[in-house]
Amino acid sequence: MTLSARKQEMAVLLDELRQQGIKDERVLDAMARVPREFFVPKTFQANAYENTALPIGHGQTISQPYIVALMTEALQVGERHKVLEIGTGSGYQAAVLARLCRRVLTIERYRGFLKEAEARFAKLRLHNVVTRYGDGTKGWPEHETFDRIMVTAAAADLPDNLVEHLADDGILVAPIGAAGRNQTLYRLRRSDGVFQSEELGGVRFVPLVPGLPRVS
Repeated sequence: MTLSARKQEMAVLLDELRQQGIKDERVLDAMARVPREFFVPKTFQANAYENTALPIGHGQTISQPYIVALMTEALQVGERHKVLEIGTGSGYQAAVLARLCRRVLTIERYRGFLKEAEARFAKLRLHNVVTRYGDGTKGWPEHETFDRIMVTAAAADLPDNLVEHLADDGILVAPIGAAGRNQTLYRLRRSDGVFQSEELGGVRFVPLVPGLPRVS
C-alpha cells in the first residue's frame, strides 16, 4: 500500500469514526499516525482500513477501528499516564495508546503474537511500549498501580488483580460477559477508594483466559 493510498483510506475511516460519534481528536490523530496494515496478516492488508475486525490467528482478532477508538476515547488517556493493556494481540491498540501517553505496559499470552508485536513497535520507534509474555489476569505485580487500564478480552467478572492495579482517579475500560453471549463495555472509575461503573454499549470480544496456552 502506497503512502498516498493509506492516507486516503485513513481519511475515509476517520470520517466514518466521527460520524459514529468519536469526538476526541487526539484519539483520531493517534490512529492516523499508526499504519493499521502493519498489524494485520498479509492476506488482509487490503482490508486494513475497513471498519471491521480482522483475524490474526489462534482464534484472535484485531479489533474493529470503531471499537479501538471508542475504548481509547473512554479511557481518557493523558500524556503523563502509565497505561496497562491486557491482551497485546497484534499490537495495534498498544501502538495507538503509545501515541497518547507516557508509557504502555502490555501483556500477551501467545509468545508468537508478542514477538511480532515487538518487531512492529521497533519498526515504528515506539520506545515507550514495554511488553511481557504471561497471564494477563494476574496483572503486572512489579507495578502497584496504573493510571489507566485497558482489557481487550471479555471476562464474566473482572479479575480482582486488575481492579487492585487501578490508581486513585484512575480509569479501567473492559468488556464484561461470557464468550459467545452478549457482552457490555464498561468504564470503571476509582475516586477516593470508591469504584463507579458506567455502561458504554454492547460489544463482542474473544474471552479473557487465565493461564498460558500449550501452543504459543
